[in-house]
Amino acid sequence: MNAADKDRELIARIAKRDSAALRALFTLHQVKLYRFLVRIVRNEAIAEELVNETFIKVWTKAGTFNNQSTVSTWFFTIARNEAMSLLRKKSDAPLDDKVASQIEDESDTQEVSVAKKDKGALMRECIDKLSDAHREIVDLVYYQEKSIAEVSTILEIPANTAKTRMFHARQQLSTHFKRAGVDRGWP
Repeated sequence: MNAADKDRELIARIAKRDSAALRALFTLHQVKLYRFLVRIVRNEAIAEELVNETFIKVWTKAGTFNNQSTVSTWFFTIARNEAMSLLRKKSDAPLDDKVASQIEDESDTQEVSVAKKDKGALMRECIDKLSDAHREIVDLVYYQEKSIAEVSTILEIPANTAKTRMFHARQQLSTHFKRAGVDRGWP
């Protein structure tokens, strides 16, 4: 049984209120979902909360899954919508002196300087320089291994828009990689 079939079987069991199936689905997908969400919200604690919220929604809405997409595409869409909703609500309140004093100094230490020379770290820095839309599509395609059709569904955009965003994201990454001294462009 392939992964997609296993996911469909788990969703069918979840729809019948099988908590063991929910635990199994959670175990299979929590790490990828967390990594996806942390790249959107840029906060590990919030990403963990969003993973939990997503699986709560999977539990309550499993009966509405209609097999028009893969199960992972369905719950990545739920997760993204939860994250976007949270980001819209997030306020940019001004910092007070107490909060500002608790923010760590981000100037480069010797350890940070060494880490920056690591190609992987440089690549992550380059990806972080992309716009939210381009970073999101790179994450879905390369880290979550989603097809353009699945990305289109998750982001709720036309497939051609997804292709165009991916094209521009690759171009921008290539430029950022060259500036950062990464010896290869897009891997």
